[in-house]
Amino acid sequence: MTVLVMSDSDIRDVLDMESCIAAMENVLAALARGELTMPLRFMFRPSDDQLLGLMPAHRAGDAPVFSLKEIVVTPANGPRGIDPHQGAVLLHDGTNGFLSAILNASAITEIRTAAVSGVATKLLARDGARRVAIVGAGVQARSHAHAMRTVIDDPELRIWSRTRAHAEALALESHAVACETAEEALDGADVVCVCTSSHEPVVRRAWLAPGAHVNAVGAHGPTARELDGDVVADSAFFVDLRESALNESGDYALAAQEHGFGPEHILAELGELLLGAHPGRRSDDELTVFKSLGIAVEDLAAASLCVDRARERGVGAEVAF
Repeated sequence: MTVLVMSDSDIRDVLDMESCIAAMENVLAALARGELTMPLRFMFRPSDDQLLGLMPAHRAGDAPVFSLKEIVVTPANGPRGIDPHQGAVLLHDGTNGFLSAILNASAITEIRTAAVSGVATKLLARDGARRVAIVGAGVQARSHAHAMRTVIDDPELRIWSRTRAHAEALALESHAVACETAEEALDGADVVCVCTSSHEPVVRRAWLAPGAHVNAVGAHGPTARELDGDVVADSAFFVDLRESALNESGDYALAAQEHGFGPEHILAELGELLLGAHPGRRSDDELTVFKSLGIAVEDLAAASLCVDRARERGVGAEVAF
């Protein structure tokens, strides 16, 4: 018995953004059809500044598979220039239970998270959207710049970060403009990607243009948020999974407390939009928000695609186990 081991560079060799976006569309639609199952992730927090997350999932059908992502989140890594997400994705054969692959979770998480925002942008941004603001300048901001260039024709990218040097470096890398303030970056933006580790709002309702679409990616946990309550309350609000948003999203929970709304404020999951169960954006002036929590089936789909391509191309290392 051998196990395929894929490093960070192996994954980047085989997992391009366009293919990952297509894989996320497929798996989110399959989830909405009831073809995959997963529990709410388990979070272990031994301290206030780190957590260990366990994210299992199962896909049935002709090629059944179990997946488990174990991930340690260390927000302090961001200022150090290190990905805050460190861990592995394990794949098991769904028939005999054999462990078949171990993949670097940092690369999987980075690419698939931005790919899901790409799906949301395709579904919810208004026609002709070009001006993109990215709030943050870390790993996810970089990946989101790539995703937005994949789904938007000739976008105009603006970057803002609390650390000016980081914004300038990402702007140079992604052919964008670095802005002095968040308000400047968001002024007139059609699409906004919020990719920070902030626990307090960094995007205010007054800064958003009519008809903007927002991908809120960075804040996790019921007390952390990137959007002020008015952004959430005034928006058509969409998620990857209702259960995750209701249990894990401070952007949702804190706004719900302030404005007195309930779960009905979540209009649909992305998979429901993909299946046509909800129309999504209803007018050019509507503010839409996609709150991304990241779910285990996304890791399963990205990892499975990587393994299929790696074995076709001879990428990675087969290790006796």
